[in-house]
Amino acid sequence: MNAVARRERLMELLEKADGAVSATALAHTLSVSRQIIVGDIALLRAAGERITATPRGYVLDRSAAGELRTVACRHTTPEDMANELNIMVDNGCTVVNVIVDHRVYGQLVGQLDLSSRYDVSVFIQKVVEHGAKPLSDLTGGIHLHTLRCPDESAYRRVTEALQEAGILLT
Repeated sequence: MNAVARRERLMELLEKADGAVSATALAHTLSVSRQIIVGDIALLRAAGERITATPRGYVLDRSAAGELRTVACRHTTPEDMANELNIMVDNGCTVVNVIVDHRVYGQLVGQLDLSSRYDVSVFIQKVVEHGAKPLSDLTGGIHLHTLRCPDESAYRRVTEALQEAGILLT
């Protein structure tokens, strides 16, 4: 299969996927190396394809329905991070990303795409396994999350629950 046909097949696989697909899984399916997939994704993005890299793999941005809202949070423990994310997904919102404002690099964004407790648990497990620090460690725990909420009431439930948990930055 030539490179053009491989990229077309790659897009088909992403379009049919129910969730994120890892570069390793795509490489296995297309019988190429993971690095070839990473390069193909970069070229597809440069060509205008809306592919997002998440902790679980690549997804197509299908511009899901819902209101995009931002919440400002502060936490300092891994337990608070898990609690914060679970509050958001338990109230029906998808945690699209995390954003910190770094003194040197400016705005840093980490794509999350978390919609369920399962997604949160997989994310937290990866953080632990890799000894990763949350982006919010760079800013004393202060960070933003972009949420995709089905409606205004879901957003209000999230902010009220984060306020009760002492995580919402006000």
